Amino acid sequence: MKRLAILGSTGSIGTQALDVVARFPEEFTVEALAARGNVALLEEQVRRFKPKMVCLYDTEKAEIFEGRGLPNVTVTAGPEGLNACCRLEEVDMVVVALVGAIGLAPTVTAIENGKDVALANKEALVAGGALVMPAVQAHGVSLIPLDSEHSAIFQCLQGEDAKSVEKMIVTASGGAFREWKAADLAHAKPEDALKHPNWAMGSKITIDSATLMNKALEVIEAHHLYAMPFDRIEAVIHPQSIVHSLVQFVDTSVIAQLGFPDMKLPIQYALGYPRRLANPDLKPLHMADCKDLTFREIDTDFYPCFRIGIDAGRRGGTAPAVMNAANEVAVLAFLQSDIAFPEIAVIVDTVVKAHQVKEQPSLQDILDADAWARKEARKLTGGGA
Repeated sequence: MKRLAILGSTGSIGTQALDVVARFPEEFTVEALAARGNVALLEEQVRRFKPKMVCLYDTEKAEIFEGRGLPNVTVTAGPEGLNACCRLEEVDMVVVALVGAIGLAPTVTAIENGKDVALANKEALVAGGALVMPAVQAHGVSLIPLDSEHSAIFQCLQGEDAKSVEKMIVTASGGAFREWKAADLAHAKPEDALKHPNWAMGSKITIDSATLMNKALEVIEAHHLYAMPFDRIEAVIHPQSIVHSLVQFVDTSVIAQLGFPDMKLPIQYALGYPRRLANPDLKPLHMADCKDLTFREIDTDFYPCFRIGIDAGRRGGTAPAVMNAANEVAVLAFLQSDIAFPEIAVIVDTVVKAHQVKEQPSLQDILDADAWARKEARKLTGGGA
């Protein structure tokens, strides 16, 4: 029986993780749940899964939740509440499904407290990979990726000698605008960008898919997860989202992981690892249904965020944290119709270029850079300081 803390339980990944838990009650229990502020849904989850601790990141919402008087549950709030969930003695694995840079500190806390981590929070590795991966080694825990692309790479590497890897290839759907003309992007509305052709995801990552910033973040993640140089990580557009990633070896063999686009598959794999769990609810893949699998290079003129993100990753230090924070602010501004879609890339690029990178940053340096970038990005979105 694996005992879980799920951070981000009311979001897209968190709710699907709980679906997996419900499907395998003999395999998993939930000891802690954390959400940003969805009191009603969190209360439903608490009544169903009966965790010992909950956290609401929004402190005012935590007070509301505490007033509900649910028995046998400790209510915590804010960043310290997230950390408390990660320290809970009964927890074996922490599922980090938080959106944004708030996922970094609890990821580190979980690792330092000897918990395995199932990671769906890209920003933890993008902003703090140089801190997270050494901590994983030092504390002897497992960090298992929940993203479909990194789950695919992780699966392709099972039983293989890491020294025999020539390169890694992550695939991208191309997002909602992959068939649009560049001239039309200035008129794109948030509802257009949120119509992802393949995946059901949260709003932020769906916009990142439309800009292809999500793929830049995944390349940076792969760099840290697998200690792979940037020059040996490739990204390609694969509109069908059947091949989730590939690994090419020194003998030119390529191993790929395939499956229908359903996040429950990589979630289930991560939670059950090293075992594979049979789930009749998941749709099996029949190769006769895969007659048209296509791949093409990424056009960085059409997807400038991909280039900006990769450049920041190569620069290292605090640059990725700044890039990520500016992107979060710009994406939110677009979702609120405060800026046009192409301005996301302009704002991120401007903030990154204005930043003085600090090499080999501490956790506090990363958090400070994140805060600075948010402030600068808000000025450019019209949100003030």
